This record gives sequence, C-alpha cells and structure tokens, in this order.
Amino acid sequence: MIENGLPQVQMFSDGACSGNPGPGGWGTILRFTDGSGTVHEKELSGGEAHTTNNRMELMGVISGLEALKGSCAVTLTTDSRYVVDSVTKGWVYGWKKKGWIKSDKKPALNVDLWERLLPLLQKHKVTFCWVKGHAGHPENERCDALAVAERTKFV
Repeated sequence: MIENGLPQVQMFSDGACSGNPGPGGWGTILRFTDGSGTVHEKELSGGEAHTTNNRMELMGVISGLEALKGSCAVTLTTDSRYVVDSVTKGWVYGWKKKGWIKSDKKPALNVDLWERLLPLLQKHKVTFCWVKGHAGHPENERCDALAVAERTKFV
C-alpha cells in the first residue's frame, strides 16, 4: 500500500540478551502489501557474542530499516522503551547536539548505533508503536523467538 506517496511497511522488532552484557540477538519482521493486495513478509535476525540488550534492540530496528530499498512509511512496533522514548521524546537529538552527552552530564551509550539510526529516520517516515513485551503480541513474540534463537548460537 502507498501512504503519502511512500510504500507502507509494518515493521516489528525485538532484542534479547543473556546477561547484560552477554550473548545477544535481535529479530525483525518486515511486512508490506503490494499493488495487487498480496502480503509479503520477510524475517531478519542476527546476534553478537558480547553485547547488551539495548544494543540488540537498536540493531533490530537498524537492520530492518537498512533492508528497505527506498524511502518508506514505516510503522515500527517494538517493546523497547529505550528505542521508542529516545526518539519520540527527542532525547537522542539532544544527546547528539550536546556531543553525545546526556542531561546528567554522562556520555550517551551506543553512539555508534544511534549514528546509524538517525540517517535512516530521515530517509523513512517512521511511526513508533510501543507494546508490552511477553504479553502475547504475535509479531513481538515471533521477533523475540528469532532474537533468542540468535542469542543461543553464542551460549
């Protein structure tokens, strides 16, 4: 489907980590409907041997947005308050403006990933939707399963 001239994509993403830091994984689902009404879905996942939960949450979002071939209107559903609040409340933009220093004067974490995400948020029109994790949301549960499967590869 098209929204304001842009292809419309539903994206679901989750991250998982065993220990924090520890082995982690992320899972993402991309879903769109083509002009004929056919629904297409793609699952993506990955992980790292030594990471944090917040890094995996960010990687799921980044990887999903990077997989899109052109600018899209994306509805992103995630259980990560870290990702949703940092963007929708403008924190990440303030950290960047202040040289990646937070309001408490401490350095912002995961700057390398935020620097990858911010240009993607300019390329795509992203609407953030937070859902409670492990509460039965089918796509969130599937993304969690993908993330955990990736995480277990490093345990």
